[in-house]
Amino acid sequence: MDFRQLRTFRAVAELGSLGKASDRLHIAQPALSRHIKLLEHELRAELFIRNGRGMLLTSAGRLLLERTAGLIRQMEQVRDDIQSSGAAPAGRVVLGLVPTVSTVLSARFARRVVNELPGVSLCIVESYGGHLVEWLNRGEMDLALIYGPAVDLHLSARLLGRDGLVAVGPPGSGLQRRGPVGLDWLVRQKLVLPSHSHGLRTLIERAAAKRGLSIHVMLEADSYRVLTSLIEEGLGFSVLPPSSIAAELRAGRLEAAPLSPPVTRELVLAAPVDRPRSVAGIAISALLVEEIRCLAEEGIWDIRLEA
Repeated sequence: MDFRQLRTFRAVAELGSLGKASDRLHIAQPALSRHIKLLEHELRAELFIRNGRGMLLTSAGRLLLERTAGLIRQMEQVRDDIQSSGAAPAGRVVLGLVPTVSTVLSARFARRVVNELPGVSLCIVESYGGHLVEWLNRGEMDLALIYGPAVDLHLSARLLGRDGLVAVGPPGSGLQRRGPVGLDWLVRQKLVLPSHSHGLRTLIERAAAKRGLSIHVMLEADSYRVLTSLIEEGLGFSVLPPSSIAAELRAGRLEAAPLSPPVTRELVLAAPVDRPRSVAGIAISALLVEEIRCLAEEGIWDIRLEA
């Protein structure tokens, strides 16, 4: 196996077709097809099922992708760092964002990267924290903005700040007029939350347990868009940072009230613990911290930053 073959394999696996992989890698399709065939011949296993809709991984292909994804990222970073030596940062950086952060940050941050780091190719992946932590640990992702506590993550983690959470309900629920609500009131409502593997759910369960309360979730949604739409349709209440639902609150599609006592969560910049960051990754990290500080100073993100 050589690097070109593995890079071709990963691109085809991620994109599902030789044509799309050819566009990404700027290599002709026949050459990519030859890479795949040589790899299959060496491994004595079929890596893809080829059909009219594209190329799907076989069980052997899934195993190869799982075992080599982090290795390929490290090899790419070595190449990018050498090419960046003595010049502007260059290379690909995969950044994970939890949905409530992505809503506030992604568009503004992407614009800054285009303007200030033109040599960096930024890939933003939005998912809940449980998935992002898994991808960081597998080496498939370079950085992620997730929620702590940082000591629970087993990653290279930097605490950036803490933001508060509010109770969120549908229009007409009276939350806006009610003022601060206690967790004892909230846990008696129909709740809409992510599933157990995600940080927001864990945070709410811990906050309730400290007060001797248990929560009963009516609906689970592992999509932020689905979660907010379920609340908007009147199917339950949830807990979210106010910055992530600012547009919905202004439009009257949701209502919110502070929690009493307050419930906060840690915003953490996390990276794999077992490999150094690339030059491009370090530049992205610094720009992220600066952009979050700008959002806080402008009052767009109600977050208490660490000194």
